[in-house]
Amino acid sequence: MRIQAKAFKFGDDINTDYIISGKYKFKSNDMREMAHHAMEELDPNYYERVSVEGGILVAGTNFGCGSSREQAPLVLIHSNTKAVLAQTFARIFFRNAINTGLPVVECDTSRISEGDEIDLDLQSGVVKNLTTGEDIPFAPLPSVMAKLLADGGLAAHFRKHGGFALE
Repeated sequence: MRIQAKAFKFGDDINTDYIISGKYKFKSNDMREMAHHAMEELDPNYYERVSVEGGILVAGTNFGCGSSREQAPLVLIHSNTKAVLAQTFARIFFRNAINTGLPVVECDTSRISEGDEIDLDLQSGVVKNLTTGEDIPFAPLPSVMAKLLADGGLAAHFRKHGGFALE
């Protein structure tokens, strides 16, 4: 799986309330509607900037910390965020992202700037910064997680195969 898009850069400790504020959690279950509020606490124009062409959200350490909120990766998906690159992820966000079909990669994000064009190759384990020409290696996802992502997430995998088909 390959993803090419522009980088939207954020810092460390981006919690699930920054991804989608809790004030919207009980107002709607429509992820397309909630996606309009993705990342708005940190960038009120994030949705408008990413929704048309798509983008790769790039962050520092501890991305997705805070409360376990499955809506967080879902609103990113529905905002047209194609993947998230971070130096580290909160464990529960990482699993929620894989389970909902949002590619997440741990890598050195310090060499990626806002607006850089990124080519993410999930299979080979390389993020290529097309703007600077740098290759940033990462450990590819375990095959089970790669399969879930390829199928669009855990529920989509289950529907596609009539159960779990992870071997």
